[in-house]
Amino acid sequence: MRIAIYGTGGAGGYFGARLAAAGEDVVFLARGEHLRAIRERGLRLTTPVDDVTIHPAAAFDDPSQAGTVDAILFGVKTWQLADAARAAIPMLGPDTFAVPLQNGVDAPAVLAAELGAARVLGGTCGTISRVTEPGVITSLGTVNFMKFGELDDRPSARTEALREVLKRAGIQARIPSSIHTAMWEKFLFVVSMGGVGAVSRAPVGVTRAMPGTRAMLEASMSEIHDVGRAHGIALPDDAVERAMALIDGLEFDGTTSMQRDIEAGRRSELEAWNGAVVRLGRECGVATPVNAFCYASLLPQERRARGEWTGFQD
Repeated sequence: MRIAIYGTGGAGGYFGARLAAAGEDVVFLARGEHLRAIRERGLRLTTPVDDVTIHPAAAFDDPSQAGTVDAILFGVKTWQLADAARAAIPMLGPDTFAVPLQNGVDAPAVLAAELGAARVLGGTCGTISRVTEPGVITSLGTVNFMKFGELDDRPSARTEALREVLKRAGIQARIPSSIHTAMWEKFLFVVSMGGVGAVSRAPVGVTRAMPGTRAMLEASMSEIHDVGRAHGIALPDDAVERAMALIDGLEFDGTTSMQRDIEAGRRSELEAWNGAVVRLGRECGVATPVNAFCYASLLPQERRARGEWTGFQD
């Protein structure tokens, strides 16, 4: 299977390196110094158990140079997804399909609007990986997985084929009975951790330990659970308890990508995380006060990072 990794960041870089190391035909889409380093020295993946370098690596910044592929794994930020999907059109063959790896629930619809619904799977992933220097992906955890499925949850040859490819690469791959439920379960977990972590400027080891921020985590999750249920998502009754158990098992200094982006003054995925909870809550009449607080508190800095507000003074 020929696979494109569109966005060779933490998640895309981790899964792409694993696939390439297992002998799959992988093309990487990257930019700037990261792209130059990959071309010159290869893509290096360091983990707690091994160190892998893909060299030479087929790396491009222009999708039209990559040729057609069987599957595209989109690892870009949520706010980059529509542009990336349009740029990816030259890579499409008759049966090419797309899998979003973003933490959010709107990604399949964004891809479908650009590529056509028939090409799009639902998807989510888990990995504690990030770009630590140009050409280098560092993975801190030992749990790395992908979940994906047809948007109507029917069995298909392409989802089975992708699962087998991932399994051969040593990646935990699962086709859940409901991909939408799986995406919302991840959404519930990561959005709460990201929002509370970003407003408190504290790692998860602190936010789960202090009574006030722990209560915020649980309340944020409960709001997302209620919003999902109101939108017809079959979230389990114990989704919040299960997500809190995951929170309690994380490394003390764990943070989300959104929190790290906000702390660094970069544009973040705030709109697709806490902002989406607020928007979707309004659509179905479910109150989301904790997520609304996180969103409103972080929005001024987010708008500054996007260059939309010049009222700040350095």
